[in-house]
Amino acid sequence: MKHTNKNDQNNSQTSSNKLSLDSSTEHLISVSQSEQRLTTGIHLPVLVTEVLSYLNPQKGESYLDLTAGYGGHATKILERTLQPQEAVLVDRDHNAIDALKQRFAGDRVELIHDDFASAAGRLLNQGRQFDIILADLGVSSPHLDSASRGFSVRLDGPLDMRMDQTQSLTAADIVNTYSAGELADLIRRFGEEPRANRIARLIEAHRPITTTAQLAHIVAKAWPGHSKQHPAVRTFQALRIAVNDELGILSRALPLWIRLLAPGGRLAVISFHSLEDRLVKQALQAEAGDRYDAQLQLLTKQPVMAGDIELVSNPRARSAKLRAAVKIKKKGE
Repeated sequence: MKHTNKNDQNNSQTSSNKLSLDSSTEHLISVSQSEQRLTTGIHLPVLVTEVLSYLNPQKGESYLDLTAGYGGHATKILERTLQPQEAVLVDRDHNAIDALKQRFAGDRVELIHDDFASAAGRLLNQGRQFDIILADLGVSSPHLDSASRGFSVRLDGPLDMRMDQTQSLTAADIVNTYSAGELADLIRRFGEEPRANRIARLIEAHRPITTTAQLAHIVAKAWPGHSKQHPAVRTFQALRIAVNDELGILSRALPLWIRLLAPGGRLAVISFHSLEDRLVKQALQAEAGDRYDAQLQLLTKQPVMAGDIELVSNPRARSAKLRAAVKIKKKGE
């Protein structure tokens, strides 16, 4: 199958648009309950045009969405495949699964409540393969906009950050029980935070810490002055990655996704920070190239990013990076 993508001309396009956030913690977290209600529950899928271009859904094709969330991408893809009974939608968040049940009620879509590595392993054991596979690794807007989930640096809520609320480990457990050395290592590795040691010592000195507002205020002390983004963003990212074992699960899942691709099948992965993107890039490149045993042909030499028009309506797309590949058809397949 030959794939022609107009987006190749814009693969290296990046945007200098940044959300300008006041570094004052009190200003950032003083969101009224009415404002929270207005922003909660709306999720705009990122890079929809690009996803449809690279995955090129065709009528009758099977589809696996490993991070289905609230069904934004899935809806667009199923409008083209017209085969909901050949679709499997996966998410580890029970709120997302409940929303998917409502959105696709009566469509015979298969839903799996699990992380995308475990779900992929289960599907492989069943001998399943798919023509289209998508994984959007970003945190959904309902997560960020719901104070009770504890993901947002700008809303005050419990230090939770669990994608799967049935698991026991929370951000509060890490913040209040890890040694300063362990915290510094975690914040440095997963948040790429240059002041990780200082932040870890501040956290240790202010325990117990139970809310996102407390933590954001403490971390801000390591970064006096003003900046374009809140100084606690990198620390929050690090904690979220650790709580949900995001990089570990992704490392285990990527080889499984490639095996789940049918001959000629297309895989697209959207990442939101350099640690994820590096893993995706390495996994795809390891199975591609001009050699006899290559399984993949890369559709994107560089990550595809959102254009200016999308960033106006969906600023959270500014850090999204899409990479895609197609499963090579072997003789006789």
